[in-house]
Parts: sequence; C-alpha cells; structure tokens
Amino acid sequence: MSQPIAWKKLERWGIILVALHSFLVGALMLFFPHWTLKFAGWENVDYVFFVRQSGAFHFVVGLGYLVEYWRNQSISLLVVAKITAVVFLLTLSPWADAWAILFSGITDGMMLVGMVVVYWMAKRSIKGQS
Repeated sequence: MSQPIAWKKLERWGIILVALHSFLVGALMLFFPHWTLKFAGWENVDYVFFVRQSGAFHFVVGLGYLVEYWRNQSISLLVVAKITAVVFLLTLSPWADAWAILFSGITDGMMLVGMVVVYWMAKRSIKGQS
C-alpha cells in the first residue's frame, strides 16, 4: 500500500525552493550584472543600476515568501509576484531580444501553478484530517 503524499511538507519545501531561486537570481543580478546579462542573451549593456536594483528586489521578495509562509501559512505574495512576473515577461517585454525572458516567464508560470496546486492540496488534506 502506498504512502499518502505529505502535501504540507511538499508545500514547505516548495516555498523554500522558490525563495532560494529568488535569492540566486537576486545574487546574480546584484553582484554579477554584466555576466548575468551576457548569459541571459544581451550583449552590450553598459548601465546596470536597474539590473542591480532588480537583484535587490529579488532578495526582498524571496524573504517575503518565507516570512509570509512562516507567519501566516499563506502564499499570497508568491501568487501576486509570480502572476506579475509571468504577465510582464510574456506580454510586456520584447522577449525576442534575449532567450532568458521567455524562459523566465515559462519557469515562473510553472512555479506559480506548482505552488498553487500544492498549497490547495495541502489545505485540502488538512481539512480531510479534521
């Protein structure tokens, strides 16, 4: 007989992994902006202030995911941030300029869908236990 899926544990690890992703992206953009932009598909970018600012933002939002989850057991910030990222990356940005824009939009969408499903299943499994 198979073990039931530990949705709450999966939810906790999902939040941690999404936050770590934000911290990694933030560190790359903040501390290595020229390398990061070149890797992402832009060749000649001289002014990196806004790239670094975006890196700092990734740290703040990653920390926000963790704080909200540990305080309230919710993922509202994650959902709003990922929806905003997906809309921005896939519709407002000229994603043909760099491969990383389309890739980021798709992977942010996958993180969003994955976390919403796991969150919903974790809530459902808790209700089933009471």
